[in-house]
Amino acid sequence: MSVKRRSLALLVAAAVVVPVGLTAVPAEAHSQKRVVGYYTQWSGYDRNFLVSDLVKNGTAAKLTHLNYAFGFLDASGNCISSDPWADYQRPFTAEQSVDGTADVAGQLLSGNLNQLRQLKKKFPKLRISISLGGWTGSKYFSDAALPANRAASVKSCLDMWIKGNLPGAPAGAAKGIFDGVDLDWEWPASEGNPGNVIRPEDKENFTGFVHEYRKQLDRASWPFSGRYTLSAFLPANPAMIDRGFEVPKIFKDLTFGTTQGYDYHGTWEPLTNQQSAIDGPKGDPTTPEFSSQVTIDSYLSRGAPRNKLVMGVPFYSHGWTGVTNQNNGLFQPATGPAPSRFEAGTEDYRDLKAKLAGFTIHRDNLAGFAWLFDGTTFWTWDDPTEMKRKARYISDRNLGGAMIWSLDGDTSSGELITALHRNLR
Repeated sequence: MSVKRRSLALLVAAAVVVPVGLTAVPAEAHSQKRVVGYYTQWSGYDRNFLVSDLVKNGTAAKLTHLNYAFGFLDASGNCISSDPWADYQRPFTAEQSVDGTADVAGQLLSGNLNQLRQLKKKFPKLRISISLGGWTGSKYFSDAALPANRAASVKSCLDMWIKGNLPGAPAGAAKGIFDGVDLDWEWPASEGNPGNVIRPEDKENFTGFVHEYRKQLDRASWPFSGRYTLSAFLPANPAMIDRGFEVPKIFKDLTFGTTQGYDYHGTWEPLTNQQSAIDGPKGDPTTPEFSSQVTIDSYLSRGAPRNKLVMGVPFYSHGWTGVTNQNNGLFQPATGPAPSRFEAGTEDYRDLKAKLAGFTIHRDNLAGFAWLFDGTTFWTWDDPTEMKRKARYISDRNLGGAMIWSLDGDTSSGELITALHRNLR
C-alpha cells in the first residue's frame, strides 16, 4: 500500500502502514481472540494478491474479521466506490477465483465483491466489513459527521454496502456480502492527508457519527440483535486521541476498535528508528515515546474496555539508506528512504524477505522490536519472531485481539499470520 494511504498519524503530530487445502475451517478454531485483517482494493493490481490467495496461503482460515479497504465519501457525504472496476466490475478467471468458477459477461456481480461473496460461502464464520475512509479517503468525513448531515450519510453508506445497491448494478447485487462497517477517519480534529476538512468539533461529531451508525445498523438488524459489526481504526498518538476521540462514549457503540500499532517512526524523520516496538527502546533520542505500550495504556486509561481493544501489527517495513554505520544502524542519520518495489522507504514483508542477503537481523528483546542492517541500509523488521512476541503481548494483557495492515504483505505460505494466530490465547 502507498504510505500515503497508510495512516501517518505520527507525522502529522510532528513527533511524529505454500498453498494449502481449500477446505473451510471455522474462523476461530484456534484462538478466541479476534484476528482482523485488511484486504486492500488495490491488492490485485501490481501486487497480484487476489482474494483467492487468502485461501491458498491459509489466511482466511485464521481470520475472524476481514476489512475491505476502502470505500470513500463524496462532498455530499454519500458513499461512493473509489474504484468500481476493482470493487464489482473486474472479471476473474477460474484460476483466479475463490471457488474455481470463471466470471461470465452479464452476471449479477463481478470484481472483488463477488470474490468476497465466494469467500464467505467457503468460510461462513468469517465476518466481512466495508472499511470507509483511509489516508486518502477521509477528506469529507468532517462534513458527513455534522449533526445535520450524519443520518443521511450513514443511510447512503448502508444502502450501498449493506443493502448492496451499487451504482450501475442491479438492485441488491452486493447484498449480504458485508457484515458491518469499519470507520477509518484519519483524523477527527487533526489533519491527516493535506486538504482534509477538519473542525474543532470533530471530536463530539465523531461520537455522534458512531452512534448514528450503531443506531441504523441495529435497525437494519431487526429482529436480530448484534447482527452487524461496527469498528473504528484509532490513532496511536495520545495527543490525537485527546483531540479527536471521546473514548468511553465511542466504545459503547463500537463492537471493537483497532489501534494503530505501526508507523511510530518512518522515513519522514531523518533518523532511523523502530516503527512498531512494544515498548520504548533504551537510547531513543526522540520524544515523546511512541510504542504499543504507550498506545494501549492511553486507551485503557481513558476508559476503553480491554476486550474491545484490538492492537494493530504491520506486515510491511520502513527503510532508510545512506545510514551512518554505528549502533548497528539504529538511531542514526540517513540520506533518504531506501529503494523498494512500490514506493521508496516502504516494503512488503514478502518482498523484503526475498532480498535478505547481506543484512543482519538485530533484535531488542526488552523493547520488543527488530531491524535489518547491512552497513548502509536499515529496515524495520516484523517477522514471525516479532509476530509471536506481539501475539503474546496481546494475550498477556488480555486485549481483544490483533489487526493486520495489510494481508497482501504476507508470504505465499502465510508465515506472518500463522505465527500471530498460533500465539494468541
